[in-house]
Amino acid sequence: MENPDSQAVLDAPGAKPERAGRLSADDWAQAALDLIAEQGVAAVAVEPLARRLGVTKGSFYWHFPSRDALLQAALERWESVEQEAVFGALERVPDPRERLRALFRMVANEYQSHVIYSALLKALDHPSVQPVIDRVSKRRLDYLTASFRQTGLGREDALHRARLTYAAYVGFLQLNLQLHQARMPQEEFEAYVEHLATTLVPA
Repeated sequence: MENPDSQAVLDAPGAKPERAGRLSADDWAQAALDLIAEQGVAAVAVEPLARRLGVTKGSFYWHFPSRDALLQAALERWESVEQEAVFGALERVPDPRERLRALFRMVANEYQSHVIYSALLKALDHPSVQPVIDRVSKRRLDYLTASFRQTGLGREDALHRARLTYAAYVGFLQLNLQLHQARMPQEEFEAYVEHLATTLVPA
């Protein structure tokens, strides 16, 4: 079968030059995530993504039967990368208090993931988005609860502390990304993250 990425771009005014080599399904999924971060879930469509990647729509259909299949792949990629990059890295930190502090610092610097998550929260009525957000939220709360339990808190207190921590995270996203509050200077933001860790992580 002819590689669709080697065809000329026929219908994309101002498109990028044709990208050399075959694009993978992950390339398309990542491009969809980038577009979600910039414009939201509704913006994910085949033609603008093909223009962005400098290929024809034939390249898309080489990998995906539909736009919804691409969106599903993008969401699964976001979910799996977060799980590996964040939770996988933290497993190397044996002390639960230091692990929680490391989690706060790591999450604070994952701006792209925050933007995507915020965009997904605005699209919870989409049938592909809701299950992913449910799984991610449960995994995050379970991880926080287990970590707080390991610091010595009882089951109920650990669950409450996990919910408070997650509420602080989502609320901060709302202030900064959805309500368009001005971003803090870096030094002030780092002080805020440290204050959050000191407040929430048991001594």
